[in-house]
Amino acid sequence: ADHLRKPKTKRAKRFLEKREPKLNENIKNAMLIKGGNANATVTQVLKDVDQTSLEFFSKKSDCSLFMFGSHNKKRPNNLVIGRMYDHHVLDMIELGIENFVSLKDIKNSKCPEGTKPMLIFAGDDFDVTEDYRRLKSLLIDFFRGPTVSNIRLAGLEYVLHFTALNGKIYFRSYKLLLKKSGCRTPRIELEEMGPSLDLVLRRTHLASDDLYKLSMKMPKALKPKKKKNISHDTFGTTYGRIHMQKQDLSKLQTRKMKGLKKRPAERITEDQEKKSKRVKKN
Repeated sequence: ADHLRKPKTKRAKRFLEKREPKLNENIKNAMLIKGGNANATVTQVLKDVDQTSLEFFSKKSDCSLFMFGSHNKKRPNNLVIGRMYDHHVLDMIELGIENFVSLKDIKNSKCPEGTKPMLIFAGDDFDVTEDYRRLKSLLIDFFRGPTVSNIRLAGLEYVLHFTALNGKIYFRSYKLLLKKSGCRTPRIELEEMGPSLDLVLRRTHLASDDLYKLSMKMPKALKPKKKKNISHDTFGTTYGRIHMQKQDLSKLQTRKMKGLKKRPAERITEDQEKKSKRVKKN
């Protein structure tokens, strides 16, 4: 493992530092590959995804995501989507295209290139089934685009919606329209703009739990520091425990409050106790 190696040169040290967990993760580049036997449907899907994704393969950068399109009798209209870790395949999922409507087939205005999309996932399978959990993570990596610190309201105009239902994944793409509502908050409408895909899950090649955890490793600076004597209840309330010296409550001054003044009977008892203590000392 990299963390066990001790670099002998400065160049080796820089190389290992680049591969360590980072506070700000590198932007992932995607490579779209058209198989030699790809048909017109698969070719158009790759073209539409090319316009939907934000970062693409270049010769100068490492490819960390890939999509491969092919078509044959056994597996018609086939898409393989995957990602790399440490120059090896981490996850790879095969999807079959059952229905497809292209960007060019829906005649309306499109979002400008480079628009950061909002990703919505619907369906219990995305959170329950391991294959679908990994697929969700893979789709987020593929379509989320660069990390930004803030974005203006007008920039929120692109929605990618993924629904898992009855063993299928429905991919829909919408343009978000901001309409006048008579108040400061606009009225929202969604207009389908394509591409639209009905996909079926075929084969999966998933990384082992150990390798997957290693690829998700957080840098030390991001890990929350443990605080002593701090606890939280189910409602999120924070409780703290403090340590104090033992307090002598008999010397506590309470006579200033009318309700806490001692009654005559208590005074007599207290005076008798003091006299008995004096006698014992003598």
